[in-house]
Amino acid sequence: MNTTVIGVAGGTGSGKSTLVRKLREAFAEEEVITLSHDYYYKANNDIGIEERRKLNYDHPQSFDTEMMIEHVRTLKDGVPIQRPVYSFVEHNRLRETVKVVPAKVLIVEGILIFENKALRDLMDIKVYVDTDADIRLARRILRDVQERGRSMTSVINQYISTVKPMHEEFVEPSKKYADVIIPEGGFNSVALSLLIENIKSVIR
Repeated sequence: MNTTVIGVAGGTGSGKSTLVRKLREAFAEEEVITLSHDYYYKANNDIGIEERRKLNYDHPQSFDTEMMIEHVRTLKDGVPIQRPVYSFVEHNRLRETVKVVPAKVLIVEGILIFENKALRDLMDIKVYVDTDADIRLARRILRDVQERGRSMTSVINQYISTVKPMHEEFVEPSKKYADVIIPEGGFNSVALSLLIENIKSVIR
């Protein structure tokens, strides 16, 4: 199977997930699978939950990117993988895994996926979702409070202490590696349509 790998990067709350969802809908007949970088946060079994809450989860070293690279290569070779499962409530990797079978289109998504050259080199199309910082912060607050059980105070403190500095140091500079930059991601219908047509031409 010839797998087309699409990388979707951008800051937290930029609209990556919406873009990925709409791409999956557009290519439903093409068998699309998604790997999120968030699945590959490193396990921290040797420390308690209070210490895990204080870790910097927006630094490249927080991710087991080498495992993700190996999994992308394995899927491109037509072999299934067992991807890890991460709990944002426990701030730790869980014991169970999820089987992922190869497909015609593989979408790799995450804030830092363009930071690693070996991972970038596996991508056929690299898309960066560019959204204003105030909008990204508002979306992150809503997501973390509603979906991940965080308090608003903890979300804002984390944003100030690690998310914003790491975005400026690692995420924003990685935009230069993108083939396509889409303001507002999946909410930009014109850019989304052009991207879909481009991907279809690559697949053909």
